[in-house]
Amino acid sequence: MNADEAAAERRKARTFKKFTYRGVELSQLLDLDTTQLMDLVTARARRRFQRGLKRKPMALIKKLRKAKKEAPAGEKPAVVKTHLRDMIIVPEMIGSMVGVYNGKMFNSIEIKPEMLGFYLGEFSITYKPVRHGRPGIGATKSSTFVAIK
Repeated sequence: MNADEAAAERRKARTFKKFTYRGVELSQLLDLDTTQLMDLVTARARRRFQRGLKRKPMALIKKLRKAKKEAPAGEKPAVVKTHLRDMIIVPEMIGSMVGVYNGKMFNSIEIKPEMLGFYLGEFSITYKPVRHGRPGIGATKSSTFVAIK
């Protein structure tokens, strides 16, 4: 009896929480059309979708579809590079690899379900964070003197 209970406990421990975006499961999100998706996202994203997706965002989605289709089963798709930092992440993009430009280089990002409704630019930082507590040349009185040989 104890062995059965232990096996049941192990099975319980391995169950994963299903991802939901505002009460809608991932499998249902993939089936939604744009008008139904607009009801779920924030007001800013809703306004963006209402005004229509322009040529560049549609081209990015087409490239992501192509990369996913050409990827072998169980492998990550090829990275699709883009400058579109203001592109809103939609369910169709989940699982894709996107190289988002930060002004200097392309940061590779794997799009996960938790990223829905965010902008691509939010995952590619444009600046190098300040590292406090490391004095440079000229920061202190002793560091201003440089010996000449």
